Amino acid sequence: MNENAFDIRVNELIACSIHEDLGDGDVTTNAIFLKNDRAAGEFIAKQGGVVAGLSIAESVFRFVDPAIVFNILINDGTVVSKGDILANVNGTASSILTAERTALNFLQRMSGIASVTKQYVLLTECTKAKILDTRKTVPGLRLLDKLAVKLGGGQNHRSTLSELFLIKDNHIQVAGSLTKAVQSCISYRNEKFPGLKIEVEAESLEQVREALSLPVDIIMLDNLSIEEMREAVALIGDKCKTEASGGVNLETVKEIALAGVDYISVGALTHSARALDISLELQINNH
Repeated sequence: MNENAFDIRVNELIACSIHEDLGDGDVTTNAIFLKNDRAAGEFIAKQGGVVAGLSIAESVFRFVDPAIVFNILINDGTVVSKGDILANVNGTASSILTAERTALNFLQRMSGIASVTKQYVLLTECTKAKILDTRKTVPGLRLLDKLAVKLGGGQNHRSTLSELFLIKDNHIQVAGSLTKAVQSCISYRNEKFPGLKIEVEAESLEQVREALSLPVDIIMLDNLSIEEMREAVALIGDKCKTEASGGVNLETVKEIALAGVDYISVGALTHSARALDISLELQINNH
């Protein structure tokens, strides 16, 4: 996705989110503050982690009120400590308070994803394995979820179903065999998507051997034991790339990486990440 398309999509997400939050107006803020009351605030990390989404938070404030001044003090992707000031904001109190929750929702979620991704990356840094995300994202937020993974040091797997042939157990079941599924994908690729890579899920060493007889680019080792994974990696050699999937968590990821796989996909990066605790501490200037 190019920069212009990214910006358009982010603006759509922000518009939808502000509309969802605002309803018929911020009645509490409108009741308490005058239109020209001014405020200033600081975004403060309440726990350590990796900050991600400050640029998105800035876009939220500018969407609500282009006159707001938002200063980013720490770059996205930076490891921060409890108490660090991440950004500051100045403008009318009503605009800041109206944008606050939506901005924090994006910022906290993205920082949570980036932080847990960094944990996985650090645990595997002594190996060749790269940490990948999955499509287990919040519907509508995949673009930002995957951006957060990258900011945490991970890599993005496919974002859409059109980016890669990924043959999984249900495809194999319907096709009748792994071989038939691959052959169908090859025919379809030759007709419409030349050059697109093919990945196949293998749930046993027998399926690994079958996949090795076919022109596939990646073999996903799904829920194999560590011993089976090591054997599979030895069988595959440099014939194609390997990806481990299933049963991956912070306790198991290093051992999986040491089995020699090229990639480890982790659904928990996005489907179970806890928001990083970040607050906006506000001071009203003239009320």
